[in-house]
Amino acid sequence: MATAYGPDTLDPRRSGRGLGDRPARRHVLPAALRAPLEGRTWREFLYLMLSLPISVVLFSFAITMVSLGAGLLVTFLGIPVLAAGLAMCRGFGMLERTRARALLRADVADPAPARGRKGGLMSWVGAVLKSGVSWRHLLYALLHFPWAVFAFCVALTFQAWGWAALTYPLWHWFVPSHTGVSGIQLYGDTQHEVYLDSGVDLALTAGLGLGVVLVTPWVIRGLATVDRLMVAGLLSPSRLAERVTELESDRGVVVDTAAADLRRIERDLHDGAQARLVALAMDLGLAKEKLTDDPEAAAQMVDEAHGEVKVALQELRDLARGIHPAVLTDRGLDAALSAVASRCTVPVTVEVDLPYRPAQAIEGIAYFTVSELLQNVSKHSGATRASVDVWRTEDRLLLQVTDNGRGGADPASGSGLAGLTERLDAVDGVLVVDSPVGGPTKITAELPWRG
Repeated sequence: MATAYGPDTLDPRRSGRGLGDRPARRHVLPAALRAPLEGRTWREFLYLMLSLPISVVLFSFAITMVSLGAGLLVTFLGIPVLAAGLAMCRGFGMLERTRARALLRADVADPAPARGRKGGLMSWVGAVLKSGVSWRHLLYALLHFPWAVFAFCVALTFQAWGWAALTYPLWHWFVPSHTGVSGIQLYGDTQHEVYLDSGVDLALTAGLGLGVVLVTPWVIRGLATVDRLMVAGLLSPSRLAERVTELESDRGVVVDTAAADLRRIERDLHDGAQARLVALAMDLGLAKEKLTDDPEAAAQMVDEAHGEVKVALQELRDLARGIHPAVLTDRGLDAALSAVASRCTVPVTVEVDLPYRPAQAIEGIAYFTVSELLQNVSKHSGATRASVDVWRTEDRLLLQVTDNGRGGADPASGSGLAGLTERLDAVDGVLVVDSPVGGPTKITAELPWRG
């Protein structure tokens, strides 16, 4: 396919950009000069400043409750006290995740609450003590305190010293020089006093402060990155739990999709081919009765029945193609997508660049994805041309359907794109829609190469 890529839309196979990337926003100032004033820098700085008092409270509470619970283990009270301490650590973890989302823009999911199978207090105590999430929250409370002290001191020192030195020429006159507060005393064999009050001294101080101010955002981002990793590693659900939840959700989507497909097939059979065959049987019965009395009328009815048979056969072929087309099984995606494109109401160019065929299930999903997208092009886009591009990148199969229509496609509006997004998500796929109002529309689907 001779897909046209303009200067602002690069071929993802050649550009190395990830799926769904957008062209970088252009700024007049370079990043190094923007960073000290960016909202991200001050949000992360606020996070580091708040971490110290919060971590002091969390650390003190964790040490107290664990020590108390461990000391009371000789009695029955130690177990519920320890469980209560772990539960409170999980409560603090909820606060930390909320703070990380708001200030660090960290995408951290909440772990599932600890619930006992049988209900009741002791069942809950057992669930909390056996939960790995609870102990990871305790570990976070113990490890985050020393890190918060270090990050607080480093971030505050860089931020305060840098801005103070940079703005020193504006406020140095306010400090009386005879007190020595505004000067630097160098002590050796002989005492010397150096006061930063000349023009050169002020310029050097401001220049040094500017250098520190420019470095500070990257120091803050490095410190915040460690916090982000600690929150994601210790306060989020385990990868196994996330995967189980995801698979349960995907299973529900697959079951619902299969049920919807079965209802669609039943409806099409009942309202289409079945109804035509019933009418055909009635027409042939009437023709049989008229065969001896009125041969010409009988011949005309047989001729009409023959036309109905052709229509019914075509409907059955379309229905079978909608279930799984034979051309896809026999010849693969290239031939199957070319057949779909030939039935589109606008000219479609197709290019399939695959080293070999993907898994059969993935191949079927790719076929129906492109088929539904081309139906949308025919019905809703108002386009005069479209293109389909299929290629493989590492272990992913990528499909891209573009058209020059009116645009404005949005999966959030509840259209067929929303259902298509759910279908792809059920097999760890992704659907990215780029459809500004006025067009053009570019829809990219990413699927695993092996299901």
